[in-house]
Amino acid sequence: MRSEDFNYISGVLKDRSGLMLTPDKVYLLESRLTPLARKQGLDGLDALVQKVRMSRDEALLKDITEAMTTNESFFFRDNTPFDLFKNYVMPAMHKERAAQKRLRVWCAAASSGQEPYSLAMLFKEQWHKWQDWRIEIVGTDLSTEVLDKAKAGRYSQFEVQRGLPIQMLIKNFTQEGDAWQLNSDIRNMVTFKPFNLLSNFVGLGSFDVIFCRNVLIYFEQPTKKDVLERMRKTLGKDGALFLGAAETVLGITDAFRPVKGQRGMYVPSDGNAEEVMGLQ
Repeated sequence: MRSEDFNYISGVLKDRSGLMLTPDKVYLLESRLTPLARKQGLDGLDALVQKVRMSRDEALLKDITEAMTTNESFFFRDNTPFDLFKNYVMPAMHKERAAQKRLRVWCAAASSGQEPYSLAMLFKEQWHKWQDWRIEIVGTDLSTEVLDKAKAGRYSQFEVQRGLPIQMLIKNFTQEGDAWQLNSDIRNMVTFKPFNLLSNFVGLGSFDVIFCRNVLIYFEQPTKKDVLERMRKTLGKDGALFLGAAETVLGITDAFRPVKGQRGMYVPSDGNAEEVMGLQ
């Protein structure tokens, strides 16, 4: 791929999604965009870039952005954040929000839905405690294609085998041929909507917990700082932010601090979340 073509496409991706590609990631462009080129009836990646350069076709630009920003997801990925959510966040929020009986969780890179649905299943496991609460789990993603899959709640055998305990599979899914359909009571706990993390967060409202895992790693430092500091403004002082295992706030912003000994968990620097959650 010519360097000027790489620079052009990487510039488009940065402007539209915040994704920062370095020259050593040319293989990602080739692997993800070559199928799109074929779908467009083009000979290859070079022809796709030329078409974009000449037409600036919005639909094609959207397809390119979605192809490059769609990330793999699976149920209860990495386990630790879900254990922390279940053992510390849920009990603390049940006590602290007892008067309002309302809890809002944002999954900021919901992809095909496994993360928000995993959280919904944790609430379902303790439904005797939460049944008269208003639980809102909001899953957002840049890609409308993966959000359509998420809304459908239909997964292959391979997808349900990755991280999902067999007991939860049996309780919450119905097998339909080679696929597994998530039950409507779990699907109804999650609202999916397209959203770009570079956009204004105001319309999303406030949250008690935010999951934003394995996304910021693709952003350059100023974009990470901007997104994190705007997330802080949407989060309660006793709330929690979960990032991916390879991500951190250290050296980026002082808006959050890591929870000592709890990998991937961060809390507002001006809050008292550790005390509230018994994590001191």
